Amino acid sequence: MNRVLLVSGKMPNLLEFSKPTPHAMTFPDATYERPVMQHPHRINTQLSRRNFLHVTGVGLAGLAASSARAKQPGPTRPNVLLIMTDDQGYGDLSCHGNTVLSTPHLDRLHDQSVRLTDFHVSPTCAPTRAALMTGRYNNRTGVWHTIMGRSILRRDERTMADYFSDAGYRTGIFGKWHLGDSYPYRPQDRGFQEVLIHGGGGVGQTPDYWGNNYTDDTYFHNGQPTPYPGYCTNVWFDGARTFMEAKPDKPFFCYLATNISHAPYLVDESYRKPFLDQGVKPDRAAFYGMLTHFDECMGRLLARLDATGLSDNTIVIFMTDNGTSAGHRGGMRGAKGSEYEGGHRVPCFIRWPKGDLGGDRNIDQVTAHIDILPTLLDYCGIERDTTMPFDGISLRPWLTDENRVVPERTVVVDSQRIDHPKKWRKSAVLEKHWRLVNGKELYDVEKDPAQKKDIAQQHQDVVKRLRDQYDVWWASTSKHFDEYCPLVVGAADQGAMHFSCHDWHAPIAQVPWNQPHIREGKPGNGFWVIDVETTGTYTIVLRRWPRETNGTIRGSVEGGKALPITTARVQIADVSETKPVSNTDRAVAFQVALSKGEHRLHTAFVEDDGSERGAYYISMERSRD
Repeated sequence: MNRVLLVSGKMPNLLEFSKPTPHAMTFPDATYERPVMQHPHRINTQLSRRNFLHVTGVGLAGLAASSARAKQPGPTRPNVLLIMTDDQGYGDLSCHGNTVLSTPHLDRLHDQSVRLTDFHVSPTCAPTRAALMTGRYNNRTGVWHTIMGRSILRRDERTMADYFSDAGYRTGIFGKWHLGDSYPYRPQDRGFQEVLIHGGGGVGQTPDYWGNNYTDDTYFHNGQPTPYPGYCTNVWFDGARTFMEAKPDKPFFCYLATNISHAPYLVDESYRKPFLDQGVKPDRAAFYGMLTHFDECMGRLLARLDATGLSDNTIVIFMTDNGTSAGHRGGMRGAKGSEYEGGHRVPCFIRWPKGDLGGDRNIDQVTAHIDILPTLLDYCGIERDTTMPFDGISLRPWLTDENRVVPERTVVVDSQRIDHPKKWRKSAVLEKHWRLVNGKELYDVEKDPAQKKDIAQQHQDVVKRLRDQYDVWWASTSKHFDEYCPLVVGAADQGAMHFSCHDWHAPIAQVPWNQPHIREGKPGNGFWVIDVETTGTYTIVLRRWPRETNGTIRGSVEGGKALPITTARVQIADVSETKPVSNTDRAVAFQVALSKGEHRLHTAFVEDDGSERGAYYISMERSRD
């Protein structure tokens, strides 16, 4: 067993690496062109007992015509269980030296696994998920923010679930998706056959079902809002367990992406109190309490895999989506959202007993989220899509052969969080022990893991080389930055589409991205980009409250702020219409003729003093002849 304390430069090196040699950064799809085409209201004082869900998989229709087929016979193909927590950083595990938080079951998985100790993701949620699902840099997939329509994965991207589903695997997602909440961006549109998720980037955000607060909530099961008793983490784990055990004769790909430990930090008092008693501040105490409960769920799940005989032939990957939001930085400078180490360097454990990986060892060369998909395809014998080249590499040779050297490479991460990315913004170029930050600061994280000493002046040759590498990366990934991922209406097999202000294009301060913003009547406005698939007449319905509340436009819901709205306005294409709003109106509907193609939709609710804000929720549907 190889335990380590908090990060101090590179992790202990169990491999022998050759001397670094100069190398160039290349992107196989540099010429690729895309086809046309927090506010808690209630929380139970006691966690409900585990509620095992009876999840049934969807039939694998049409697989005979699939172009991607597994090369191995069905029974011999490994299962895949990809587990990812939300906002848990490198230092938020006891196996990484955290002396306050105890994570015995994650520690056990750590000890049984090959660890990628210099593993990097994007500094925030949706960008990491886009890169993980596609094996491609998130910026080229249309995802570089968590809101503002920039968390939507481009329609032409092929996801991990697409690959596995086409290869005959059962595919399921449980927890957080965060890459689009409406057709054709939902997980059920992107290769997942069994879907149990919350909306948006977290429980209680604007696209989520109204009033969700982690306990006894309503989640989306295969697109339908369905109530579930108990704490959210139990719901995701129970759903995943039932899915994995449902059809033992079929291999599965299970993506268990919990919303834990994302804010708001809601957990039963029994999990918070031990940390409060140690003098831990309330937010961190709740954060650690959430992770304590997650670790317990991990223990039950891993034990269940052992009991059912699934462990041996299941590739289990544990990772997190970005740096810590409220925990320990692990001796590094950054946290969630940061371009510095700790914002994007996270744990990654990989275990597969039947695969002869030889656990309890480290690979400490630079690896990244973009490597997970090509690695899994390699292990599972699934052919790549040559029209959608990966930015990541398969790590199979180095996971399997501990004496093999991972090639030196350059990886880029950044944190844009604006509507249109800017060059060098909150960026880090990673190469061996070098970190070029924001194009001008240089750090040697082997000697200076906390990145306290900028040594750019002493190593101008390294700065120039890494700047050149970044220039190549930027040229490759920035080709479609001026484009939008439009919300689609008018598809032949779809009815009304429902959108929220979460996806407004606007300055971030204008976007009400969570339900507390809706309750307080947060001022702001922006526009949705709408792709009309079929020319026709469309009904556009404006709401101040989501449909499930049945609230009136001028009224209050659950103590939320009532607004003296007098008129509603819609602007799209060459149409601008206004209608009065009465005390009893729950919605205002407009009939608008729209041509096929992209349009910008602006809405407004105008108050009696002339002030206005956008409609927080809308629906659009094409009138049927």
